[in-house]
Amino acid sequence: MKHIALSIVAAAVLVLPLGAAQAQTNTKSTPAKKAAATAKKAPAKKATATKSTGKRVPAKTVKAVESNTPVESLSTRLTDAELAIAQRVHTGRIQCELGADITVTADEKNPGFFSVSAGKQRYYMHPVESRTGAIRLEDGRAEAMMLQLGNKSMVLNQKLGQRVADDCQTAEQKQFAAQLESSGGPGLLDGAPKK
Repeated sequence: MKHIALSIVAAAVLVLPLGAAQAQTNTKSTPAKKAAATAKKAPAKKATATKSTGKRVPAKTVKAVESNTPVESLSTRLTDAELAIAQRVHTGRIQCELGADITVTADEKNPGFFSVSAGKQRYYMHPVESRTGAIRLEDGRAEAMMLQLGNKSMVLNQKLGQRVADDCQTAEQKQFAAQLESSGGPGLLDGAPKK
């Protein structure tokens, strides 16, 4: 039993100096590591300081430049054909299927542009020429489109691939739809040249 106790005490005496020596080497290397880390970080701080010391333009100067710079209106971006399409756009509150509605309002400051709201969604649209003759309005930023046909209108979200509003009809479109139903609509060969 004495031998076991003596061996435990001897092991403890041998292990204690080794642990103290390791602790001393760790404390010696820690300041060196910290110094190396701060030396690496110092250039990064210097670079950000030079970026943030740029001069700011006074607000008075910005206002003076803005007031003297001619601004191109949005309407000048539209072609004559697109402005002609804008004259045919149905505006106002348009009732849709399932009790929904859309509101199309012409922008007085920028002729040819329209604000379209469908529920909580708002779009700022302008006419685009189409090969079919349908009235087509687009909002490129929101990736939305509105089609106004003779008998109905619809708003599409191209980004999501969904219809926002469908089967929307003004009084004129309801009248046109009724005429199509009573007359049966144009035939497949109507308007084809006769031989």
